[in-house]
Amino acid sequence: MSILLAAALAASPTLAQMKWERRVLIVAAPSAQDPALAEQRRILASWTAKGDERDLTIVEIVGDQVRGAGDTAPALRRKFRLPAGFTAILIGKDGGEKLRSAEPFPTTLLEQTIDAMPMRRAGRR
Repeated sequence: MSILLAAALAASPTLAQMKWERRVLIVAAPSAQDPALAEQRRILASWTAKGDERDLTIVEIVGDQVRGAGDTAPALRRKFRLPAGFTAILIGKDGGEKLRSAEPFPTTLLEQTIDAMPMRRAGRR
């Protein structure tokens, strides 16, 4: 591993470090060519371009690479019992799994689920 890569990985917080600070959307796919991954990226790109304020961090696990967190792919695959195919999981600030799907999440489902969370409702007062 290069020193630059090691430094970049060390700079990314782990999911445990994000607990109570960020909601996490885990998007896992077997390869970068996965059509569901491409669709979820497209959906998220249009959603986040609107300046979303829901404290959401996207963590992608593609093959054995992780982007958005300092955890390793094998550790995340074990922890969340990720199957070989596409999976999307929404994790709340409390670290609990809120949604899981083998299909890309539409933005309306993400918005409704996050907006119903107690910490989100408390933050809007």
